[in-house]
Amino acid sequence: MFRQNKISRILSPAITLALLAPAGFVPVAMAQQSADEVEQIVVTGTRGRERTVADSPVPIDVFSAEDISQISYTDTNDILQTLVPSFNVSKTNFSGGAYIRPARLRGLQSDKTLVLVNSKRRHRSALVDIDGVGAQAADMATIPSIAIGNIEVLRDGAAAQYGSDAIAGVVNFILKENREGGSISVDMGEYGEGDGQSVNVQANIGLPLGDSGFISISGEYSDVERTIRAEEYCETFWCADRSNPKYAIFNARNNASSAYEETATFRQAYESGHPTFHDTGRYSQPWGQPASESLRLFFNAGFDLSDTSELYSFGSWSNSESDANFFHRRPVIGLFKELRIADGSTYSARDIFPAGFTPQMFGEVDDRSIVAGLRGEWNNGLTYDFSIRNGESEIEYNLFNTLNPSMGNGSPTQFHLGNLVNEETQFQADFSYELDSGAVLAFGASYLDEEYNILGGEPDSHLPGIYGAPDPHGFCNGDTATAAGAAVIAGGSTLNCADSSDPVYYTGDVGSNGFPGFPPEFSQSYGRKATSIYADLSHDVTDTLFVQGAIRGEDYDDFGTEVTWKLAAILDVTDNFAIRGSLGTSLRAPSPGQQGTTNISVRLPNGVPVNRGLFPADSTAARAIGAQPLTPELADNITLGFTADIANVNLTVDFYSIAIEDRVFINEDANDVSTNPTAGAAYDRYLALEAAGVANAASFGQVNYFGNAFDTTTEGVDVVATTPLDWGSNGVTSLSLALNYTRNEFDSPVSQVSTFLTTEEQADFEKLQPEFRGVFTARHEVNDLAVIGRLSYYGDYEKAKSDGSLHQEFGGVLYTDLELQYQLNDTVRLSGGARNLFDEYPDEGITEFSYVCCGNLYGYQNNLDWQGRYFYARASMSF
Repeated sequence: MFRQNKISRILSPAITLALLAPAGFVPVAMAQQSADEVEQIVVTGTRGRERTVADSPVPIDVFSAEDISQISYTDTNDILQTLVPSFNVSKTNFSGGAYIRPARLRGLQSDKTLVLVNSKRRHRSALVDIDGVGAQAADMATIPSIAIGNIEVLRDGAAAQYGSDAIAGVVNFILKENREGGSISVDMGEYGEGDGQSVNVQANIGLPLGDSGFISISGEYSDVERTIRAEEYCETFWCADRSNPKYAIFNARNNASSAYEETATFRQAYESGHPTFHDTGRYSQPWGQPASESLRLFFNAGFDLSDTSELYSFGSWSNSESDANFFHRRPVIGLFKELRIADGSTYSARDIFPAGFTPQMFGEVDDRSIVAGLRGEWNNGLTYDFSIRNGESEIEYNLFNTLNPSMGNGSPTQFHLGNLVNEETQFQADFSYELDSGAVLAFGASYLDEEYNILGGEPDSHLPGIYGAPDPHGFCNGDTATAAGAAVIAGGSTLNCADSSDPVYYTGDVGSNGFPGFPPEFSQSYGRKATSIYADLSHDVTDTLFVQGAIRGEDYDDFGTEVTWKLAAILDVTDNFAIRGSLGTSLRAPSPGQQGTTNISVRLPNGVPVNRGLFPADSTAARAIGAQPLTPELADNITLGFTADIANVNLTVDFYSIAIEDRVFINEDANDVSTNPTAGAAYDRYLALEAAGVANAASFGQVNYFGNAFDTTTEGVDVVATTPLDWGSNGVTSLSLALNYTRNEFDSPVSQVSTFLTTEEQADFEKLQPEFRGVFTARHEVNDLAVIGRLSYYGDYEKAKSDGSLHQEFGGVLYTDLELQYQLNDTVRLSGGARNLFDEYPDEGITEFSYVCCGNLYGYQNNLDWQGRYFYARASMSF
């Protein structure tokens, strides 16, 4: 069971320490250096000598630990979204198991951004997002923000330097290296609606390892309660709320069709909140922020063996739990049809759930990693870095408040569905050498072994029960009752074998409704091995021109070899103005999860639940319906921009174009399956599944697979401007403005795109995400007081109808954040404030439509915040 609060008891002493720590505890200087005193040195974006941001030939954002501490969020994803306008993360409001929030950099999904920790690749999560693109990416939320020394965000394609996934860019988390001192912070807050209470405790401590080493240990505990931002589920096709005007429409339709008769039992169950599982009030479809609890640990260590060599290691462990709900199962759908049990009487799922039910998914994510290496410099000037890393992510799924319809009245209401496991092991060697000409040559090689495993669930979650076939008790022989049938009739049963609609012929769907567990035939492993070599040459050709070139070859044992390259340069036109740009290719190899995932889940394509089967592209089942083996996504990246210092304002402007071939998506269109011989192609697919030996083929309403769907182009511009304003004795104000404009377009013909996306989905692909976003931040500091104000703007966006025409245009939203910080003494800082101070919400969607159906008000396919005003307080201590 979720939310046992098993780790909160362990953390309570830490909370007490933060609140009651003595004010004089080891003083530390808290002075902030001005912008002209600090050169921001970056390690991301070049394999050779480290460079300053101003000298970088590609756009790079660098955020210090101080920058991070000024953000009101504690989740690393939200921190990045606040700092980088071209980075956006979804606001999950409910899901069928997506416990890892998908993010976008420069308009591209999370698997197009490479995540590094200390410049080493971070392992992928076990989650394959089986909606749309099906991304499988690293989970940045597993990195406690207090462990981070600085974040480097490379906004440019970099596969030639770092390998697969770096199409949109690279996010590199550099961990703290303190060998003494530390910090602890406690955050608490809640939304203005009085829900979503959260507690977050983070701590870091640095310890010496002998005379020449260090170990920095960081931890985080977080407990977040759920929110509900919904209205009671009421549409003209289903409504139980008599106070809603739609109820009369629904009731008239219902009476006309005799589809469902409201009973006193239903009304009593509905009014008492029976249709939901827990912590959801009386909402049968409780849209909102899911509840979650997590504990995360990170360490970073180094030990100098000599003046020129160092052993290093870093690693992490994370455990998190979260819940999420599925769509409400209305008591009028076929799931609640009556069946005949062994004594000849009838039974319906309404006997258990008289007002319907909302399946509730609980997920537990365990994430762990370890990296170790040796780096240094030999006498000949060649630097080296030998490393090995291992990372594993595992998700355990459990489903509550549901049933296996094929088991009838013998069905349990909770199920263990199985586990997903992703594991990676990588050996890597990197070298660099400065040539006599002054050019720096970097080169290296790596070997990566990846494995994706699906572990089966309990039998009741996927096996057919006795009602998976009609007349399981042998009551009928054609139109005539058998002896068993005659016996129950004599006992008062209403059995009528001649009536094809009699409950004796009921056939229930197989598996736990909402998400059937993983059966043995789908519980499999998919492995892949990849080797790569690269070379990177950079040189200051003149005092004003820096040029860099890189080439990389990668060989995958599942689809062959690919070569990527990159050229980048920066030209100093004057001391205060430089032009920079890059040109190159990138790739993203389909992940092991995308290659090997098999999944069966319940979807509602037309408002009626059907089983959707997702099969690997190279499986017999997928090939039978037209799938081809997956190939890598290939991209052409172009970036062109400039940097300037004008009147104490630092300005960077960078235009970019990312053309991607063979983007991987899930084939979700025109894949219906039917056992009806008159259903045409849908019936042909059923026959193909039967011929392929797919278990329970008759239970599928849809079949899907990952495929190389189409080509796209993503274009946009990033603008970043910063300046300090010195008011003398009245303090210093730091101003920053960051803007991003991004648009996505299809390059493939409509006929090709239409095989993967519906007309509605095609329009949403281009228009549903806001194309414009801007963040303006002002921090004024005087003596011990600091005030931080932030404006975040999301531009307008559109939602399409099923035919692709405009359904609704949504206006832009401006969010205002305000925070006050007071340095109580050398050790303790107190902070408090509000996010979304003026309680802004996106436009409500037009109802009676899939985008905002069933109690949903704001949609769930973009990154806008719809929770309202949030108040918080933070106490932090440095020692």
